[in-house]
Amino acid sequence: MGIYLNPGNDLFQEALNSEIYIDKSMLISYTNKKIRTKDKNLCVSRPRRFGKSMAADMLVAYYSRGCNSKEQFENLKIAKNPDFEKHLNRYHVIHVNIQNYLSESQNMEEMLRFMEEDILFEIENEFADLKMPRRKTLSAVLETAYAQFKIPFIFIIDEWDSIFRIHKNDAESQKKYLDFLRNILKDRSYVALAYMTGILPIKKYGEHSALNMFIEYSMTDATPIEEFTGFTEQEVKQLCEKYNMSFAETKKWYDGYCVDGVSIYNPKSVVEAMVRRKFSNYWTQTETYEALKTYIHSNEFGVQDAILKLLAGETVKIDTTTFTNDMVTFATRDDVLTLLVHLGYLTYNSGTKEISIPNYEISEQFISTIKVLGWNEVVNSLKISDELLQATLKCNAEKVAKLIEQAHQENTSILKYNDENSLSCVVSLAYYSARKYYTIHRELPAGKGFADIVFEPNRNCNMPAMIVELKWGHSADEAIAQIKNKNYTDFLKNYHGEILLVGVNYDKEKHHTCRIERVKI
Repeated sequence: MGIYLNPGNDLFQEALNSEIYIDKSMLISYTNKKIRTKDKNLCVSRPRRFGKSMAADMLVAYYSRGCNSKEQFENLKIAKNPDFEKHLNRYHVIHVNIQNYLSESQNMEEMLRFMEEDILFEIENEFADLKMPRRKTLSAVLETAYAQFKIPFIFIIDEWDSIFRIHKNDAESQKKYLDFLRNILKDRSYVALAYMTGILPIKKYGEHSALNMFIEYSMTDATPIEEFTGFTEQEVKQLCEKYNMSFAETKKWYDGYCVDGVSIYNPKSVVEAMVRRKFSNYWTQTETYEALKTYIHSNEFGVQDAILKLLAGETVKIDTTTFTNDMVTFATRDDVLTLLVHLGYLTYNSGTKEISIPNYEISEQFISTIKVLGWNEVVNSLKISDELLQATLKCNAEKVAKLIEQAHQENTSILKYNDENSLSCVVSLAYYSARKYYTIHRELPAGKGFADIVFEPNRNCNMPAMIVELKWGHSADEAIAQIKNKNYTDFLKNYHGEILLVGVNYDKEKHHTCRIERVKI
């Protein structure tokens, strides 16, 4: 048993020993099908703390000849698979964490040399009878070992993309690194399977396609292994039942990652919320947070406008295909936004090709960033948010109109003023604090049309439901009439209690009016 060659199963045992462990072992069934096929090279990219390293540790425990892991897996789902024992602890496994090597090295040449020396050292210890080739490169030694002993190798490479995030401007070192991986992995008879994990998909270099043999599973295209990193809705429901935590609140805080149609929850945050028995922001990473500040602050290609729309609950259509999978090369706004998808700050709907902010936890991250960066207009709108909500609940229509008018005028530098959708965006942002108590629906199909904004109270919340209708160049009375005539309250037919009907209008002189009615259903 070595550190890099044929490691043991200690790290996976730590996961099994943890208070919360979710069985993701059927990933092994998928990787087993790829062994010794043309599809044997897999790259799985997910945001930080989404279970990538745990999955890698599990694969090490399952495949490595350096341990006997039958007992670890006997109560997991994979044990019922017909091929379970066929591949169990049958391969030479090489497991490396690139970030560890990167932190110990001064440059790329040194990093690659350290890694190669460490693996070669363990190979010499493992294969006492190995007749070493004249040229003791890693690839030559592996070829020789396979030729003599006929046992193939499985490569499991964690944090494979560290160089592209930490040394994001060093293109020459990045190319050397990609060429190194290509040399040891591409078209090598000794490779039974290569499994890489990271945050970013594989770097695109135009004609330089060093790792084009890899099949990628990312936040924009994860089929068919969506469920194996992150928690599924059913898994979270079971945890909520076990820990007596509100599933609705858990969903609001940590759900929202739409990965090829599968709803995925942030596992780190869910685990912390269950164990600590409270909902909070647990997903904080210095590296990615700094990236978020950088790209929002730069306002590259009008990113700020898109972010405001997203914070207001809107979706934004993007093209992910031009993203070159690094953190510096951007040709369009969509490239920046695609990066934020891979970092976990946005979610991408592959069906509609739209992005959105996944949940309340991430919204809070955006708000914190905006405050730090000094988006004064937006910050001012957020400051009045509590005041606006209280004025609405008290049916103080005059004050509601005044506060919305203030928020609308302050954001005209970013959003087009005379546009009903712009008003909707501003109003949604101005009611930001309401998200603590409500699920907010934009452009919601209801009754005989689409309600502009519906505030649905969270369970155990004693606040009334609210329906807000927005008009430009009409009247607040017309807005109220539309809510009634088109029966928007029909959406809340399962809700029993008070509903506030809120009509807001503004005219060509930028004067806002409001009317509020109370109804009961």
